[in-house]
Amino acid sequence: MSESRPESVDRTSVDHVNGITPDVVRHLAGLSRIALTDDEIEKLTGELGVILASIDKVSEVATPDVPGTSHPILLTNVFRADVPGETLTTAQALAGAPDHDGSRFRVTAILGEEQ
Repeated sequence: MSESRPESVDRTSVDHVNGITPDVVRHLAGLSRIALTDDEIEKLTGELGVILASIDKVSEVATPDVPGTSHPILLTNVFRADVPGETLTTAQALAGAPDHDGSRFRVTAILGEEQ
């Protein structure tokens, strides 16, 4: 894939039923700045076509009488109330630590100069 900006896709030349062609996938990849091989483009063309076909199928049965939902079963919060309880002392918290300085855990630095 070239580093230049993706060219606009001619929507009138789309020959696939769902409008997903290799050219459309190349265009989307360019907009997303994702380099794809020809094999990946071919695979994604089919996969995106299946996704759009599934959306079309759902659209056929969706009616104004059926409210939109994010989950078929009503969900409720199953978490307990957030109530403060007993806490560990500093000594108890540091007791199992592999390394500490008496008041804090000591860990290996993972960040460089950019801190």
